[in-house]
Amino acid sequence: MRHAKGKPPRVGDRPAIRRTLIAVVLVTGAFFVLAPLVVIAVQAFSLGVGYFGATIAHPDTRHAIFLTAATALIAVPINTIFGIAAAWAVTKYEFWGRRFLIVIIEIPFSISPVVAGVAYLFVYGLQGLFGPMLQSAEVRVLFALPGIVLASMFVTAPFVARELIPLMQAQGRDLEEAATSLGASGWRTFFSVTLPNIKWALLYGVVLCNARVMGEFGAVSVVSGNIRGQTNTLPLHIELLYHDYNAVGAFAAASILALLAVVTIVAKVLLERQGAGRRSRPALAAPIVEAKP
Repeated sequence: MRHAKGKPPRVGDRPAIRRTLIAVVLVTGAFFVLAPLVVIAVQAFSLGVGYFGATIAHPDTRHAIFLTAATALIAVPINTIFGIAAAWAVTKYEFWGRRFLIVIIEIPFSISPVVAGVAYLFVYGLQGLFGPMLQSAEVRVLFALPGIVLASMFVTAPFVARELIPLMQAQGRDLEEAATSLGASGWRTFFSVTLPNIKWALLYGVVLCNARVMGEFGAVSVVSGNIRGQTNTLPLHIELLYHDYNAVGAFAAASILALLAVVTIVAKVLLERQGAGRRSRPALAAPIVEAKP
């Protein structure tokens, strides 16, 4: 590889270094990422397809899958709306406390999920801040679906916002202001101008948020109570199977989460390609919005 005269070669330009770095990355990825997935698949079917099917069809496993899916169906749309609203507020407005809002959005990434679960105990538990009031109203939050959803929402709250904020900051406000000046309403501006420009980043954030909700363990394990067949999500059910010395059953249940991980990776790659393709195309003119008479 040629270099400009008088300039030293960049780190990694030499063939030996380049091959070594690639080999190290491939070997590390094979041992720490690919090997566990292969082991899960092999162990899940080690006693045959029949045992695998019986484990998945067991009432406790089916309930864990249902509870995990129900949590995702509630938490992901709410966090998507929150992420869009937060990104819009941060990028489109100047207000006192804007940086503080960004810090709040980042908090779930800096706090252990177990700590978040314990915090919910002190807020909604019987001895917590709102516990006596909830008990008197016969509203059950902890050790039930609402607590699981709240814990999952806390852990995954930043995903959508973190994908949208940098993109919306780079895009600026010109297109929205142009549409507004031509008479478009706020909702029409959002759906006709803003949403088409952020849709790939939005979908990417939703995919990551969904994967994390379905795989969350720490916070959910604290607020759910680990009640078999009632408040166990799929990750908690896998732990119970393993503690029952049913390793093959645990691997069978874990294969569902592993499949979700593979689907998430494929969706991530496709969305990144779509987003890169959109960025590589020439910028289209802003949609013309007819002024109101």
